[in-house]
Amino acid sequence: MAKKAFDGGRIFGVTHGSAPSRVLALPGWLHTSSDWDATLRDVGGVALDLPGFGGATPEPAEATGSAGYADRVEPVLDELVAGAGGPVVVIGHSFGGRVGVHLAARRPDAVAALVLTGVPRLVAPQGPTTKPAFSYRAARWLHRRGILPDSKMEELRKKSGSADYRNAPSVTMRNVLVAVTNEVYEEQLRAVRCPVELVWGVDDTAAPVADVRRAAALLGDRATLTELPGVDHFTPVKAPDALAAAIRRHL
Repeated sequence: MAKKAFDGGRIFGVTHGSAPSRVLALPGWLHTSSDWDATLRDVGGVALDLPGFGGATPEPAEATGSAGYADRVEPVLDELVAGAGGPVVVIGHSFGGRVGVHLAARRPDAVAALVLTGVPRLVAPQGPTTKPAFSYRAARWLHRRGILPDSKMEELRKKSGSADYRNAPSVTMRNVLVAVTNEVYEEQLRAVRCPVELVWGVDDTAAPVADVRRAAALLGDRATLTELPGVDHFTPVKAPDALAAAIRRHL
């Protein structure tokens, strides 16, 4: 599908259905607007290529966390709200859900409902966390103090980092991943006032369903949790009908 420019050509996406668009869809890490084709086919809406995710939108000038990505997406949200004459539904998968939480928290006037799926660390994980090896922590300490050069630190990060880190297309995008890795969103969830649909694969290992149950408890009567047996992390591809149904409940 042809890409459309938003925010004066600073971000691109795909429009499904006819105007006005009442849904804004945000993809997961390094995925593009095409992930939402099946979900939005009959519902309609706009799916974005987030900066640096391999679509039409170029990567950010410097690394930023999910709040910085929300800054980039917010003008598009405003465009859709103006066109629709009122708030719209925001849906986000994984990284896109991190961005969506920020938008819903900061813009209650613009977000009618928030649909989240496969979003890691909505709340802080329970139990002990695994620390990096001592040698890596020592290298990080030296790097912060200017003793270990950037090039050497980058080599160590590639060796010890996750597959997502190693596959990131640039240093900037690797640093974006580093910035969001330990983020949690309890503060933002408490600030959200709209209904929140949590649509989750029971087999999701990147964002375990046990964690989203605790997020649902934090949200209280604002949340509806739909658990999908036999579905893993990639719900936009594996369970688009369940996501479309969650959107329709708020259109």
